[in-house]
Parts: sequence; structure tokens; C-alpha cells
Amino acid sequence: MTDGPRFEDLARQLAEVLPQNLSALRRELEDNFRAVLRANLEKWDLVSRERFDIQAELLARTQAKLVALEQRLAELEKKLARG
Repeated sequence: MTDGPRFEDLARQLAEVLPQNLSALRRELEDNFRAVLRANLEKWDLVSRERFDIQAELLARTQAKLVALEQRLAELEKKLARG
């Protein structure tokens, strides 16, 4: 999940909460926050919400097809049993 603007926003927000006497270090710390966030979040192998939603929809469709196929198989087995 390399969502650039979100990393930028989060790094900026972290830098903004620093005390005013650290304002000279703010840009450097913001860059460090950004690097730490990227490194740690990429280790988690996260996906974007859009990609998650697409996969959830695909799974739902696949499950619906499976249910339909199971019902069709049951009907065919009944026909064979009657025979």
C-alpha cells in the first residue's frame, strides 16, 4: 500500500504536533517520519481499500456461483438416482 498522499499527510501531521521550539527540525523530522512510516507499513504488505473492495466483490460472486453449482449438482444427482 504505497498511498503517497496519505503518507505525506500523516508525516506532516506528525511534524505539526511538535513543540514550536523544534520548528527548525520540523522538515527533517517530517522526512524521517515519512521514511519510518513507509518502511514499517510496507512490511505489513497492506492493500488499498479499493483493491480490498474489488477482491471482496470477486469473492462474493465466486461464492454465489459455487452455491448455484452445488444446487445444480444436487439436482443432477437426484435425477440420476431416480433414473
